[in-house]
Amino acid sequence: MSVRTHAGHVVDQFGAQASAYVTSAVHAAGADLDRIGALIRTMPGARVLDLGCGGGHVAFAAAAAGAAVTAYDLSGEMLAAVTAEAGRRGLDRVETRQGAAEALPFPDAAFDAVLTRYSAHHWRDVPAALAEARRVLKPEGLMVVCDAVAPEEPLLDTHLQAVELLRDPSHVRDYRVSEWRTMLAAAGFAPGQALASRPRMEFSSWIARMRTPEIHVAAIRALQTAAAVEVTRHFSIEADGSFLLDSVLIEARPH
Repeated sequence: MSVRTHAGHVVDQFGAQASAYVTSAVHAAGADLDRIGALIRTMPGARVLDLGCGGGHVAFAAAAAGAAVTAYDLSGEMLAAVTAEAGRRGLDRVETRQGAAEALPFPDAAFDAVLTRYSAHHWRDVPAALAEARRVLKPEGLMVVCDAVAPEEPLLDTHLQAVELLRDPSHVRDYRVSEWRTMLAAAGFAPGQALASRPRMEFSSWIARMRTPEIHVAAIRALQTAAAVEVTRHFSIEADGSFLLDSVLIEARPH
C-alpha cells in the first residue's frame, strides 16, 4: 500500500520527467500560449506569476512579451529545468520559487497577472489555490486559467477521469467548464472570455511523459476499446489510443 502524500505523487511523477515537459510539443505551443503572450504585451512592465509552471512554457511566453516572471511549482527538478531553459533562451527576467498552489509565499497584490496552464488538474484544493491567486493579484489584475477540461456529460467525464488516473496517479480532476466558472466566481473573479481547443494526445508520447506502467497502459487501452460509441466519437479515439482532449483558456478579472 502506498504511503506517499498527494504532493509526493506530484513530485515523483514530474520531477523525473522535467526535461520531457520542457520539450513536449503539446505543451510548447498552441493558440492558448499565443493568447497569453498577446495579453501580456498589453501590460507593459507587468509582474507575472506562472502558477504550477511545469516545463515553464507560460513563463517563457510571458517573459518574451516583456514581463518579469516568477515561475512557481511544487517540483524542484522542474524548476531547475525551467531555469536552465530560460538561460538557453536568453530570458533573464524569469525567477523560480518552490511550493504548493494552495499556499503562496507572496504578499497581497504582488502581481499584475496570475497565469496557470495544464497544472490545476493536479492541485488537491483548487478553490483554495484560486483564493490564494486572488489574494496575490492586484485589484485590476488578470487571471488566466488554461487546463484540460471534462465534458459536461457524465458519461464522457467519467471516461476521461478514469484514463487520466490510470496514466498518472497524481491526477485529481479535469474540471468541467461550468465548474471552473463557479470556482472562479467563488474566489472573487468575474470569468470572461473563453478560448476552447482540442489538442491531439499522441498515445505513445502521452504515456511516456508519465512513465505509465504497462499494466496501466493495458487498462487504458481496454477502457478505450470497450467504450461506448458516444465516447469514441467525442474523443475521436484512434486505433493506437491517440485521442482529442478538451481544453479551455478562461480569462478572469477580480471583482
